Amino acid sequence: MKKHQIIFACTAVFILLFYNESVGINLSIFGVLLTLLISYFFQEKFVDRSHLVLVVTSILSCFAFAWYGDAASFFALALSILFLQFKTQDGELKTIQVFPLIILNGFTSIGRIFMFSQWLPERKIHNDFAKKLVAFVLIPIIFLGLFFIVYSFGSDHFSSLFTDYELDINMPQLIAMCILGFYISFSFWNYWVPDVCYQYNPKLNNEFTNISEVKNQNTFSFLDLDFERKSGEITLVLLNIMLLVFIGTYNYEQFFEMKDTAVKMSELSAATHERVNSVIFSILMAVGVILFYFKGGFNFDKNATLLKTLAKIWIFLNGILIVSTFVKNSEYISSFGLTYKRLGVYAFLILSLIGLVYTFLKIKKQKTNAYLVNQMVWYFYGTVLLCSYVNWGNLVTNYNISVNKGLEPTFLSGLNFNDEARRAYFVKNNLSGGYNEEMREKLISNYQNEKFLSKALYYEFLDKKK
Repeated sequence: MKKHQIIFACTAVFILLFYNESVGINLSIFGVLLTLLISYFFQEKFVDRSHLVLVVTSILSCFAFAWYGDAASFFALALSILFLQFKTQDGELKTIQVFPLIILNGFTSIGRIFMFSQWLPERKIHNDFAKKLVAFVLIPIIFLGLFFIVYSFGSDHFSSLFTDYELDINMPQLIAMCILGFYISFSFWNYWVPDVCYQYNPKLNNEFTNISEVKNQNTFSFLDLDFERKSGEITLVLLNIMLLVFIGTYNYEQFFEMKDTAVKMSELSAATHERVNSVIFSILMAVGVILFYFKGGFNFDKNATLLKTLAKIWIFLNGILIVSTFVKNSEYISSFGLTYKRLGVYAFLILSLIGLVYTFLKIKKQKTNAYLVNQMVWYFYGTVLLCSYVNWGNLVTNYNISVNKGLEPTFLSGLNFNDEARRAYFVKNNLSGGYNEEMREKLISNYQNEKFLSKALYYEFLDKKK
């Protein structure tokens, strides 16, 4: 099947799935179709296990969206299928490049559609049947249509012979679905990779390729390597001292000061979030410092032993900071219950710890900065998958009920996909979530009354509220 045929076929399927429908199961079906088409037509390019893993995660993400129909499952579906297509078609390019290419093709596809020679094959009519079709059918129909328009203006009765019929077609929506379906199919199957991506790709490798040049490469033209190395050592010594002081004061405020001070829950929450935010920026800057000093020559400098030792101490101290924040977040949850934000803190801290481990390995194994980025892209993707597969709203609700914490009705009504547990708890305790509860029940009712292709299956298994 040629590329243009796949584009037109996917456009037709898109129209059938989405015409007069909302986004729901139809998007999952379309996602499964794209996954199966990639797997069938490009199976010879499936050269390693990662392709099969991406096929599985793509299918699972489609099922997750069919069940939940939320933003997390949508991003999981989109990333899975785009990663699969990108790794199948351009396996030599690093996966990180998929993100700028999505944005680039989002704009350039509009113009490239009209470059017909790039995606439509040139054909001449050699078949007698085709010639007869054009000469005996197509051309007469065109002239018949033109003259019908002219005669319609001259006679109302003549016009009524052909116009007193109504087709139940929403023409504006049909046209919109045709345009959108073709645009999505064209962008997916005929995406453009500029030459600069292939030229830049070697810089995203995990290994250094020109070690001899890198060894003598300095960051600043006015500083030679000895001065730059000494500058790095002084900087990391001072940063380690500052971080030690920060860890001491941070842990004192987190674990001791608050216990002796009567504060409102809102004030404690604000203070905790403020401290977590400072940790977030601290970890990001810590990794940035390491990447700055070990982007090149110091990875292979025999005289940089002290610099490497100080960098590893810096990583270790940041790890202690992460563990302290992890413990405090756990203590905070045990006191006030789970929320999405507190789960998000866990996710960030775990990703940060993984990032520090790979930063340590980058220094130890003399890897490029791109090595860290290439590894973390997959962990970020894994986090998106985990967010889409797990019913976090139900988990938060059941945990909070079990520990009798964080059970404000409006808060529970604002959580997603916790409806059975929330309803049972509200009935048992004669509670109401007010406006949030009304909006939640209205959303459930809307989904349950949708046509099949527009549904989210989760709501089909909920009892209708009487």
